[in-house]
Amino acid sequence: MTEPHPSRLSPERPDRERILAAHAAALAAGEAGYLDPASGLFVLSAGFLARRGTCCGRGCRHCPYVDD
Repeated sequence: MTEPHPSRLSPERPDRERILAAHAAALAAGEAGYLDPASGLFVLSAGFLARRGTCCGRGCRHCPYVDD
């Protein structure tokens, strides 16, 4: 749940570490998500998305239901 699928967050993205740190903090705090460091948009955490039970098909960055 801590590593998003590469199709959702590229390993080459320059702010990847900041994004992963914000996501980890949200998971640790039990929060639904975090503010994206680059855009300021609210991004749902993998924990929140997993509790939903299914993929909504909207391309969420931390979707735990993405297949390889």
